[in-house]
Amino acid sequence: MATLEELESLVIKGKAKKVTAAVQELVDEGVSPSEALNTMIGAMGIVGEKFKNGEIFVPEMLVAAKSMKSGVEVLKPYLASGEVGALGTVIIGTVSGDMHDIGKNLVAMMIESKGFTVVDLGVDVPKEKFVEACIEHPEAKVVALSALLTTTMGAMEETVELLNSQEFRNRIKIMVGGAPVTKEFCEKIGADAFTQDAASAAEKAKELIGA
Repeated sequence: MATLEELESLVIKGKAKKVTAAVQELVDEGVSPSEALNTMIGAMGIVGEKFKNGEIFVPEMLVAAKSMKSGVEVLKPYLASGEVGALGTVIIGTVSGDMHDIGKNLVAMMIESKGFTVVDLGVDVPKEKFVEACIEHPEAKVVALSALLTTTMGAMEETVELLNSQEFRNRIKIMVGGAPVTKEFCEKIGADAFTQDAASAAEKAKELIGA
């Protein structure tokens, strides 16, 4: 029989098929779905730390996040609706003019692994689309903007400006990130938070909503 320790280890190693089997086995043996979910969230916390410390790199982190995702899929039917994504909704996208998605996908996966529901708008997202998404998802608490090119930092600034002018601004926090983005730029454009990497972004999202 699989154990929670084994499940943690399988997620860290990114063994998606084995994670799926282990989760199913644990639930069949009577382990609560929440416990299995929390074990996987804990495993991704370890992965995030290793990434921050330079012990592992983006490919390993993506593989671990994907393996957790496969485990969450098994749990979805067992969890009371709303328990997966219990921390709330995060809207994420790469700003207009920018087609880069690796960083954004990584942040989305790490945020999801913390227990958020993620609405991914994709790449080259017009500023109006971020506003529409906030209106469509009144439960959203965080909007995360990504820019990988110095040339699209202007689009990020315009998006933040538009979000800042909306009536719903007081219920959302705006996070920005990407290679050319700095803390100073974040403050200058009126966003709430800047993070250096995907692991920090996931932690920051929790912090911003007071979780």
